Amino acid sequence: SHVFAQPEKTLDAAELELAIKKLNMLGSVLYIAAHPDDENTVALAYFETGMMLRTGYCAMNRGSGGQNLIGDEQSDLLGVIRTQELMAARRIDGAEQFFTRAIDFGYSKNPDETFKIWNKEKILSDVVWIIRKFQPDVIITRFPDTGEGGHGHHTASAILAEDAFNLAGNPSSFPEQLKYVKPWQPRRLYWNAWRSLLEKKHEDISDAIQIDLGAYNPLLGKSYNEIAAESRSMHKSQGFGMSARRGEELNYFVQLKGDSAKSMFEGIDLTWKRVKGGEKVGNILGEIEKEYNPENPSASLPKLLEALYEMNKLDDKFWVPIKKKELLDVIRNAAGIWIEAFADDYIFTPGDSVKISSGIVKRSDYPLTLKEVKVNYLNSPQNLNMNLQDNIYIKAEENIKLPVDIAYTQPYWLSKPHGLGTYNVSEQMLIGKPQNDPPLTAEFILSDGKSDFTLSVPVLYHWTDPVHGEEFRPIEIAPEIAVNITDKLYLFNNNDSKPVTVDLINNKKGLQGKLSLNIPDGWKSVPSEYDYKLDKKGDEKSFTFKVTSPPGQSETTVRAVATTSGQEFTQGMISINYPHIPVQTLFPPAEAKLIHLNINKTINNIGYIMGSGDVIPEFLVQLGYKVHMITDAELDSAVDLNKYDAIVTGIRAYNTRARLAIDQPKLMEYVENGGTLVVQYNTTSDLVTDNIGPYPFSLSHDRITVEDSPVSFDNSSSSLLNYPNKISKEDFDGWVQERGLYFANKWDQHYKTVISGNDPGEAPLKGGILYTEYGKGVFIYTGYSWFREIPAGVPGAFRIFVNLISAKQNEQ
Repeated sequence: SHVFAQPEKTLDAAELELAIKKLNMLGSVLYIAAHPDDENTVALAYFETGMMLRTGYCAMNRGSGGQNLIGDEQSDLLGVIRTQELMAARRIDGAEQFFTRAIDFGYSKNPDETFKIWNKEKILSDVVWIIRKFQPDVIITRFPDTGEGGHGHHTASAILAEDAFNLAGNPSSFPEQLKYVKPWQPRRLYWNAWRSLLEKKHEDISDAIQIDLGAYNPLLGKSYNEIAAESRSMHKSQGFGMSARRGEELNYFVQLKGDSAKSMFEGIDLTWKRVKGGEKVGNILGEIEKEYNPENPSASLPKLLEALYEMNKLDDKFWVPIKKKELLDVIRNAAGIWIEAFADDYIFTPGDSVKISSGIVKRSDYPLTLKEVKVNYLNSPQNLNMNLQDNIYIKAEENIKLPVDIAYTQPYWLSKPHGLGTYNVSEQMLIGKPQNDPPLTAEFILSDGKSDFTLSVPVLYHWTDPVHGEEFRPIEIAPEIAVNITDKLYLFNNNDSKPVTVDLINNKKGLQGKLSLNIPDGWKSVPSEYDYKLDKKGDEKSFTFKVTSPPGQSETTVRAVATTSGQEFTQGMISINYPHIPVQTLFPPAEAKLIHLNINKTINNIGYIMGSGDVIPEFLVQLGYKVHMITDAELDSAVDLNKYDAIVTGIRAYNTRARLAIDQPKLMEYVENGGTLVVQYNTTSDLVTDNIGPYPFSLSHDRITVEDSPVSFDNSSSSLLNYPNKISKEDFDGWVQERGLYFANKWDQHYKTVISGNDPGEAPLKGGILYTEYGKGVFIYTGYSWFREIPAGVPGAFRIFVNLISAKQNEQ
């Protein structure tokens, strides 16, 4: 099983037949691309379930630089969601999932920029490591290495795949890995080519291997593109829900490396002959396949157990462990065995006692004995030696004590701070893994009288929901007390004071101690500390400190510290909870950014028309503005918009708010009557109206991806650079991820441009801010990424944004 938020799935008779067939197939294919959702899911389903190959997908990164259509999580939190969406997809298409340590830092125009930020050598070592561990016969890339894939990460993934193909078999490449793995040379490297690109380049399509990936699997009653649609629809945060396609789906595979062949696996032994002495196992499995009776799967058990017995004799460190795991799953299903292990709660702290109820039932008449049940940290396993009778449920209860040094269960790649390009993971055996192993596992040791075998299941928490029925969630190991600062960023303007609220969450019974803010000199916190007492596990309490900033623009970090019994706790607790993925819990540092800005503020009332989702309104409120979220109903009605000093549309509002097509004339009338309308970026596709502004302009895919690229002031006398705040080049320091996106590339002569910038080696882009007076008011379009810079606490971004929304005031 790829995930541990539910018990092991029971296979139906058709799925079990496929699993039996797969036991006799010893071949593998590794698909390599850049992001979650870049994989060709149809290919994964075809190779895994159609050809029954061991199939893997290696994504370079976890997608943390993408957008989020289902919530407001960004950056690392979005990476956690997208990791789990990939795991949900793999549960449907059956492939395995891998990642390198590369971070998705946002859009990149070319692989050179990508490699500067990722550290090419480090990520190449990860791809080599994954190849050596997985040992694929064939590697397939999603993108060409020549740049037509557009995104720099895409091209980089193809370059890394080719480099790693060349190096993985060489013992002098990354020799430090050879303590754990052997060199491995895959036979062939292919590009999963796009027919349109081959034709454009006038390449001979007949040279490529053609496979109909849309074939139908009668045992499952589905084609591989139907399976793929279900799998791909798990990428919900990216809005990738798909309808199934049915019928032929020809794919082309162009060979890039390795010995030439007319078919992908030509000359590669995919049988048990590739394991020394393995033919006997292969023969037994062949007999099982022939004799399998879907109405009585347990009739296959004598031979399945014989195959296990023979497998255990083989001296092979690679294929035997893989096939033994598959075989044990087949044995479990053929015997109709259900195993489960549940803890009495879902959250525990180091040193806690955990009561675990394990259960097993065998729904067949084949004689098996349950010898013992083992759980991690159990002092002595229960020697049960019970005969399992047909359809009689057996329960065992154990109490275990967790070690005081057990690790918290947050995603391993986030357990240490990281930079821009790579996660900080030093333990070699963790690299490549999609997620943490479960903290607790129950092992059921069974015997058929001739030999013992072990079936294992993660320990979960389960409960009954009155609407959804039985629900499961993973076990979490958490700090005794979690300390959450309510906001991640606090803005102070002109020496004011702000309430900073800290929530304490008790993960253990009966805790008391002191709570304080660790704050630098010059800043004041009243009171200096609180006493707290939390009796019950799960109790929460809030404490508010009044924080005052020193004069002058400055920024700092505040940390919250809870002490109890001489121990300090400085970690927060965040739960990510969506129905399509298991609950994910993180324990980030309990800290927030405090920024003292000297901002001149001249207006007060702002109307905000939210688009696909951003958090700018809450920061405008922190700056002291009154912000009203304008609903579709208000836009449709005769509400007087003239009460707003400025109206701002959120990111992609003209892509996602259909009513703007109808209500756009009303917004133009608002500008004409003397209002200021600031429109933030929209994408070029699915615009609800062609006329976003009072005069025509067109959007493009132009963007500036290098966040510290220089900016030129083309119109330094513009009010946008001078009022109410004097803007300087320093206001463009410290930006994150990018400068901007979806700039305008053509515009009517009524528009004025203000600043320009460009990525290295490119022509300057002027369409990031367009400004025009219209009637008595002002219209502004801006593609600069305020939605990233403002939540990141970039002081200059606040100052410039305030100037944009204050534009009309300059003329009074």
